[in-house]
Amino acid sequence: MICTLCPRRCGALRTEASGNGFCGMPALPVVARAMLHQWEEPCISGSRGSGAVFFSGCVLGCVFCQNGTISRGRFGKTVSVPRLREIFHELIAQGAHNINLVSPTPYVPAILEALAEPLPAPVVWNTGGYERAETLRMLEGKVQIWLPDLKYADNALARAYSGAADYFETAAAAIREMHRQAGDCVMEDGLLKRGVVIRHLLLPGALDNAKAVMDWVAASFRPGQVLFSLMSQYTPQPGAEGLLSRRVTGGEYRAALAYMENLGILDGYRQDSSSAREEYTPAFDLSGI
Repeated sequence: MICTLCPRRCGALRTEASGNGFCGMPALPVVARAMLHQWEEPCISGSRGSGAVFFSGCVLGCVFCQNGTISRGRFGKTVSVPRLREIFHELIAQGAHNINLVSPTPYVPAILEALAEPLPAPVVWNTGGYERAETLRMLEGKVQIWLPDLKYADNALARAYSGAADYFETAAAAIREMHRQAGDCVMEDGLLKRGVVIRHLLLPGALDNAKAVMDWVAASFRPGQVLFSLMSQYTPQPGAEGLLSRRVTGGEYRAALAYMENLGILDGYRQDSSSAREEYTPAFDLSGI
């Protein structure tokens, strides 16, 4: 296919076996791990875990990515559409509360085929937020829970750190489309059954960016419409330079939390400093594939 799935619309020719363009991935899904994931937000992981399927390749180029082995290194195994659906059912049989598709954007057509028959658990679209609203509309009725990042309101940071100078306006439009499809959050017994959880990872030295992100969320959604997750887990990656070579300070995170509360964003989650640990990144070893 000639690919225009992501906002880069690079027009790459992607076959079942090979790919080029920005993501560099083939049309068939490449998967690095499938597992019961305990480290998502409590309404996603619950008591038994979220059925996470980690796809390889990415439409962003984040220099601080904790999953760099699969996002930039593209490590993984190509699976057929029938095998992908089998993986979903295996995770559900293990007790997964939902099927959590992590960085799935390059594989939308294959995922749609795998989801042709509804699953007996909600589907989570876990993404960096850099999505085409037109592509998301292809998923209508197939995804119940949207888990996007809103990494930047500052497009200069987005260009420098993720190679996406149009990030904010693109992600904002995508999140509005996600909310249009899912509607306001629906919880049952502490688990999210339908809705949008917007994540923001506080970056070192980027408190103003975080504040601008929260300004947009507060202005765009009424209390209870979406959940907001302010994350402190930034971990410097090998070769990190400048501000990205250090962790977020306690003072930065406390200031971000105070700003969040002052805006009235009370529906959602916060992390403590223990979340900024390398062991929270799964081992991408093809387990469950």
